[in-house]
Amino acid sequence: MKKDEMPLGLGMALAMNPEAMQKFALLPEAKKQEIISGTHAISSKEEMRQYVETIL
Repeated sequence: MKKDEMPLGLGMALAMNPEAMQKFALLPEAKKQEIISGTHAISSKEEMRQYVETIL
């Protein structure tokens, strides 16, 4: 996966949380990259769900 590609788990978690997906879409590119970078330490669906909730 390239550095700027969205991880599948993040995409799926955002799809399950439309409010977070909308807010993520409105973020500046640098902030999106920061969030994507933060996913590298996540190892479960539950952790990813919780992480996505921090976007709200």
